[in-house]
Amino acid sequence: MLRAVSRPLVRLVEKWLPSSLVFAVILSFLVAILALTLTESGPVEVLRAWGDGLSALLAFIAQISIVLLLGYVLAHTAPVQRLLRRIAAIPRGPRGAYAFVTVVAGLASLISWALGLVVGGIIALEVARSARERGIRLHYPLLVASAYSGYVIWHMGYSGSGPLAAATPDSFFDERYELVPVSETIFAPWNMAAAVVTLAAVTLAMVLLAPRHDEPVHELDEDEGPDHGPVRQEPAPAATDEAGTGAASVAPAAREDGPDTSSARAESPSRVAEEVRRTPAERIDTARLVTLALGVALLAYLVVYFAQEGFALTLDIVNWSFLTAILLIVPSARELGRLVVDGGRAVGEVLLQYPLYAGILGMMTTTGLVGVFSDFFVQIATPGTLGVWAMLSGGLINMFIPSGGGQFAVQAPIFMDAALELGVDPSIVIMGIAYGDQWTNMIQPFWTLPLLAIAGLTVRHIMGYTAVTLLVSGAVLVATLLLLGAA
Repeated sequence: MLRAVSRPLVRLVEKWLPSSLVFAVILSFLVAILALTLTESGPVEVLRAWGDGLSALLAFIAQISIVLLLGYVLAHTAPVQRLLRRIAAIPRGPRGAYAFVTVVAGLASLISWALGLVVGGIIALEVARSARERGIRLHYPLLVASAYSGYVIWHMGYSGSGPLAAATPDSFFDERYELVPVSETIFAPWNMAAAVVTLAAVTLAMVLLAPRHDEPVHELDEDEGPDHGPVRQEPAPAATDEAGTGAASVAPAAREDGPDTSSARAESPSRVAEEVRRTPAERIDTARLVTLALGVALLAYLVVYFAQEGFALTLDIVNWSFLTAILLIVPSARELGRLVVDGGRAVGEVLLQYPLYAGILGMMTTTGLVGVFSDFFVQIATPGTLGVWAMLSGGLINMFIPSGGGQFAVQAPIFMDAALELGVDPSIVIMGIAYGDQWTNMIQPFWTLPLLAIAGLTVRHIMGYTAVTLLVSGAVLVATLLLLGAA
């Protein structure tokens, strides 16, 4: 059944879905039209709200760009590459590969949303490389979609910005309502159970979407990753074994530049002479001590931070943790610089597109359009369905404001007032908004950018599959909220 549903979705997305940049531009004009139509704001007010909003997320844009860059650099250091190759070799066949990537990305997302995106992209790429080397036919777009599908549970985990805001003293939530501890939201037994069931259902869906042995697949190209064409059309082999291997994908083609002669060059007399003639500046650039000293200093800071704050993972701390690991294992500042230059190419789309979403956020909040949407759902809610309407409202607004914290800040007061009036447990409303935020990420290109930059694909490659994730996860989350409302 899922395969029958996915085929038209994949064809529709591949044919009609614009690039993520064009999607953001279209969304900007759509929100402007809605603000002019549904609110009392005039053209000048809407234009000013959009322009002022463009720079509203600059700090966040820098943070997410750094986490993407450092995640790329860390993944391409020699020790981590060796570890990733071992991990990527765990799946023994195609179905196991799709399941493995989904679960790993999901577990990483429960720890930190940023970790889930970076780890998901890296694991998908490395599993595809390992499978290619072993002659296992994998549909690379589905593999990357599996990684992004694991991200669908991020707001149920440790970095859930909505539940954390509701539990934080001196937050906007604390100014108006009684704080709701994370023991009643993130760590509530019903939420943890829902996270497990959702991840299991999505994992099963990705496995069921796997192409049959007689169907063509798009495999990872020989020149893999974000710097080259990522996939090639691979016809189905005439015969395959139980692991999904076949003659059509036996071994990578030999490189045109012949065998690797780097070791021979390293031992040549001219190379030795060059080492002797190195200047003091060059010796410092290639010295291990420089990066090691800075890495130890950052490690000491993190130890003090966690000792004083507990396991409080902010985006900044994730970044400095990545940088600490890099500095402790990279051989020199010169090698670090080379890796940073390589990774910088993956950050461009983030820097260009995220300000457009900041402008959309400015229009939505300044004109009161968010309140218009939320008020509509509140008016038709009952005590038993308020959580579901909070989720549906959150999912709709997430299409325009794909920021968990920003979205919660503008929606929570509306639904919390309704919860108090209807006698609904506040934790249901809080998690309802969180569920909606994570749910429609599956059809919102905003958060695909970091993962796709690592994987080397475009949103058209995966969105048809993640639309299936939207349907499967939505069924589990709605059922959870309905059961809570009926209790």
